[in-house]
Amino acid sequence: MAAKWVWRQDARDSEARKRWIVHIAVIRRLQFRPQALQFLQMTPEISKPAAPVPVPTPAAALVRSPNPTHPVTLAIDIGGSGLKAMLLDAAGNSVSERMRIETPAVPTPQTLLVALDEFRRQLPGFDRVSVGFPGIVKRGVTILSTNLHPDWGNFPLQDKLAERWKIPVRVGNDADIAGYGAIKGEGVELVMTLGTGLGSALFTNGHLVPGLELSLHPWRKKGNNYEDYLGRRGLDKYGKARWNDFLEAAIKQTALLFNWD
Repeated sequence: MAAKWVWRQDARDSEARKRWIVHIAVIRRLQFRPQALQFLQMTPEISKPAAPVPVPTPAAALVRSPNPTHPVTLAIDIGGSGLKAMLLDAAGNSVSERMRIETPAVPTPQTLLVALDEFRRQLPGFDRVSVGFPGIVKRGVTILSTNLHPDWGNFPLQDKLAERWKIPVRVGNDADIAGYGAIKGEGVELVMTLGTGLGSALFTNGHLVPGLELSLHPWRKKGNNYEDYLGRRGLDKYGKARWNDFLEAAIKQTALLFNWD
């Protein structure tokens, strides 16, 4: 059992910023439960203070299918380092290129809503919006996000974005949404997303167990939690070798905690 990650430098970036990538493919077998724990690849970049919106790309270059099957969904992922979006047709197939912009340096609700407006401009023609948010979400209201800004406490993101764009919007926890695309729908399955922070989602026979925030659960040293070791700050603090050790220890711990299949 091994979970591998690597540093790489992006040659397209004039400052050659370092990026870290978690590889899923090498996790072939986990004791006697090979399919129960799913890892989703996340590729956040280490942010630097900068304007959140890049040099605009012509919308025509991003949209691949001019006549998709409706309803078309604008799928958005909000991250601590980057904001990502893509258009999906009625069957869930991508009909646009993946677009990414930097998360604002001060990611308050207002600055982030302004940044999201760029997706609406660059990826037109959608009928509804799905948003994955990195924190606790209840009924479209963001309760807490440790990797964004304190102002996200009790912020009605779903209603605010729907009012701003005049279109139906649904907001949920990012790991919950990603999990629906990763699970088999059989037995107890745990999904963990590794990026700026640590995301988690638990499913039983394809049904989400809502409200799980493994990242905030106390772990190892007193006063620390899972995200202190498995999020980006853990990677920066402990280095890649120890980070991999922590990941393997977390896999074993969650097996005892959730008895996933």
